[in-house]
Amino acid sequence: MQDKNRFFDDVSSMMTNAMGVAQGAKDEAENAMKSWVDRWLADRDFVTREEFDAVKAMAVKAREENAKLSARLDVLEAKKKPVAKKPAAKK
Repeated sequence: MQDKNRFFDDVSSMMTNAMGVAQGAKDEAENAMKSWVDRWLADRDFVTREEFDAVKAMAVKAREENAKLSARLDVLEAKKKPVAKKPAAKK
């Protein structure tokens, strides 16, 4: 009867070890795939969401500043008085 218990203990231990190896292989495959995808994306010059959001915010700020400067220029041009042209010099 003791032999059966030892057999089941050995089988149980072997199955536990096999599950550990399988889990390790799964983790290794996930890491390899993630690394491959990251390299593939980097080779194609894709940007991250953070980089995209930063550039988008810069563009919004530039548009706002451009609108303010355009309005300021319109006011300055409206205030500007026409300058009389000097007659051309005669030869």
